[in-house]
Amino acid sequence: MKVLVLGSGQLARMMALASAPLNIEIIAYDVNNQNVVHPLTQQLINLSLEQAIDDVTVITAEFEHIPHDILDICSQSGKFQPNPDAIKAGGDRRLEKALLDNAKVSNAKYHIINTKEDFLNAIDIVGLPMVLKSALGGYDGKGQWRLKEHDQVNQVWNEMEELIKSSPNQAMVAEQFIPFNREVSLIGARNKNGDMVTYPLTENVHVDGVLALSTALEGTSELQQQADKMFSAIADELNYIGVLAIEFFDVNGQLLVNEIAPRVHNSGHWTQQGTDVCQFEMHIRAVCNLPLNGTELLRSTAMINILGEDSLPKNILTMPNCHVHWYGKEKRAGRKMGHINVCASSSENLQKELATLSTILDNDAFPVLA
Repeated sequence: MKVLVLGSGQLARMMALASAPLNIEIIAYDVNNQNVVHPLTQQLINLSLEQAIDDVTVITAEFEHIPHDILDICSQSGKFQPNPDAIKAGGDRRLEKALLDNAKVSNAKYHIINTKEDFLNAIDIVGLPMVLKSALGGYDGKGQWRLKEHDQVNQVWNEMEELIKSSPNQAMVAEQFIPFNREVSLIGARNKNGDMVTYPLTENVHVDGVLALSTALEGTSELQQQADKMFSAIADELNYIGVLAIEFFDVNGQLLVNEIAPRVHNSGHWTQQGTDVCQFEMHIRAVCNLPLNGTELLRSTAMINILGEDSLPKNILTMPNCHVHWYGKEKRAGRKMGHINVCASSSENLQKELATLSTILDNDAFPVLA
């Protein structure tokens, strides 16, 4: 069996690594330069997109910002999983909000902004403080503003208007500011038969708007039940096939959906060492309509992102429960270069392992551990 992944970054790379033991071959399509490549070596494969589509059994995606003409070509083959509507909802916050409303899952009050009049109406409807997010693009805290006071309106509007005018279909989404206790996320999968599985909830910590640390949660059955129910509602609404990630705000034990990602997700990387079947293999299983299982937490596990660093101290490899995953990228400030998974026999011992790791790694490069 052969699978074509739209996108040729680290997620396609890890899908390929997880698929090899299943005797499933992965090729990737770089949507930027329109080349078909090997996801590990980036070696060019002499196929056009149309030839690659004919050559594979299944087509899927590693990210949601895919040009719609490419989505349409892939969808017409009948091989694309999940469906294009799911990818489009993940890449357009207006569609995402409509999806959440249709699925009847709790999310923050919002208003769509195309003009300054819309902006002023949003202040009345949503209230202050509010968070403003670009409808298209924007990730890791980019394309976002926070409006706290009325005297910020003109300055914020001028900046947003420039972004809105930069694209013919761009807009802003104003959201009610939620004073949450923490952010958690859920990784789950659904196959063609409608079978679903979910992993344990993950607690996420961000630094400067970028995910820095994700820890698998233990013993949160009530929250898990809430999250599982919302996952089921959204996945069924989309008739979803594949791995789907949902980010939540935990507000005193009640979950509100913040965002969805129709793909494998950074906050699920811990599953590589924490479960029998990692999210990358699970996605391939789901889109290839193979059995879904193996999501139970086997050991206390956390993931630390490696941002802007292309090397680590060698003595990190002296930690037996520490696993480093590099992405083979060229170094750039703030870029996700890899991640570290740390495991332990209990949550208490996991904290000790993270404390040990903080003595090995540079505190400036890994402030979340410091």
